[in-house]
Amino acid sequence: EKAAAVAVAEKAGGEGGGGQGEGPYDAIVIGSGIGGLVAATQLAAKGARVLVLEKYLIPGGSSGYYRRDGFTFDVGSSVMFGFSDKGNLNLITQALEAVGRKMEVLPDPSTVHFHLPGDLSVLVHRKYEDFINELISKFPHEKEGIIKFYGTCWKIFNSLNSLELKSLEEPLYLFGQFFQKPLECLTLAYYLPQNAGDIARKFIKDQELLSFIDAECFIVSTVNALQTPMINASMVLCDRHFGGINYPVGGVGGIALSLADGLVEKGSEIRYKANVTNVVLENGKAVGVRLSNGKEFFAKTVISNATRWDTFGKLLKEKELPEEEKNFQKNYVKAPSFLSIHMGVKASVLPAGTDCHHFVLEDNWNNLEKPYGSIFLSIPTVLDPSLAPEGHHILHIFTTAGIEAWEGISRKEYEEKKEMVANEIIRRLEKKLFPGLQDSIVLKEVGSPKTHRRFLARNDGTYGPMPRGKPKGLLAMPFNTTSIDGLYCVGDSCFPGQGVIAVAFSGIMCAHRVAADIGLEQKSPALDAGLLGLLRWLRTLA
Repeated sequence: EKAAAVAVAEKAGGEGGGGQGEGPYDAIVIGSGIGGLVAATQLAAKGARVLVLEKYLIPGGSSGYYRRDGFTFDVGSSVMFGFSDKGNLNLITQALEAVGRKMEVLPDPSTVHFHLPGDLSVLVHRKYEDFINELISKFPHEKEGIIKFYGTCWKIFNSLNSLELKSLEEPLYLFGQFFQKPLECLTLAYYLPQNAGDIARKFIKDQELLSFIDAECFIVSTVNALQTPMINASMVLCDRHFGGINYPVGGVGGIALSLADGLVEKGSEIRYKANVTNVVLENGKAVGVRLSNGKEFFAKTVISNATRWDTFGKLLKEKELPEEEKNFQKNYVKAPSFLSIHMGVKASVLPAGTDCHHFVLEDNWNNLEKPYGSIFLSIPTVLDPSLAPEGHHILHIFTTAGIEAWEGISRKEYEEKKEMVANEIIRRLEKKLFPGLQDSIVLKEVGSPKTHRRFLARNDGTYGPMPRGKPKGLLAMPFNTTSIDGLYCVGDSCFPGQGVIAVAFSGIMCAHRVAADIGLEQKSPALDAGLLGLLRWLRTLA
């Protein structure tokens, strides 16, 4: 596998060398996560010359893959949104099509099976009516509230899904969309500063049902419903029924590989083993990047797919944080990282008809957001058996964990702690879902927050920002532009936040904004200045 990855890297220039020289490019993208690759491919499709620089051997970041002993593991989530063939929110499909790519997918008959306190079991069916009927059967006294809350989600989703999604920082696009779809735009503006928990409480009184909606939102954002923007929640809670969850044949890692291939075919480049350590500034403007080996590349624009903490804390060597970043760090903290367990197991341990995705919170709702409190489990081989040797399945387990608990211990203590925590998680799954699970394991690899920090270059292993308190929806969330001229950010620490569909949206918005700034899209400087001023003012309100 390593040899194959190196071959891919060499084909695209290897260790930051070879290729077409040092520039100038239209854009340099730091990192090849889904957000960065979508931004890069969208720009390449518009005719821009783009260079993507990836620290690792293969693209994808947390949407990458690796192989061990005949098993193909997804590095991160196996729940794929935005992969349908209809609507405007099928953003992964659109990103692939922009560079002439299409992937075969397998429809998942459900999104997730919840196993919750009080033996509450809820299966989120692909068909919306089946899910709503199941939820109402658990809470018949809240039938009206359930229909109204999820109906509000659909109102928001349908508004989003009716618009051509581009940069919210590009005024000509915004005004054009408003004149074409005024009602939909006003709907989104109304819900932009609101959170899912507040909306739920307008319609629902049952505390257990509100806790269930917390669990729904936790999967989306790793926080409860009161801290989850309503627009984010609506995108996920509806797209799972509108387009459904669709798993790419061969694994999630194929998405990034396909985007990277399409990028190269459009005349742009991706280079692996290219560790960016500095954004190069000239008269306060971002003009390029410097690698760890000293090599420099130059471009009209620089797009960072690193977290904002890494971008402004490591890649920029400025002593003073820009005011916008101070405000961002005042409003948001790093979301926790994860403990991940990738396992190969004997197929016989899974009962017939086992669902692909499970969320487990056994005893106490208060444990939802605590480290190791809840468990998310995916079994992608239920959909694609080719990912594992015959007679075996893959179990991919995630539970939230902070990096602090893993620092300051010896290597021996670290390995012992990984084994101890993983075995306790496996014991819980064995008790709740799969008797005999421990004895069925043929391969097990455990990753701590330090693993996620090391291999995915994520500050403290975080998977994005988390509001310090109760936020005003998405108002405080930064967009793609930054206070540094020529520098843009993309990914999960930008609007609209965490999740595959959200970072793909971020990539599409970023590409549109950059294209306008370098002359590939029409723009109005006067409207531009006014809109940016308005957005900055709105953020001060948050």
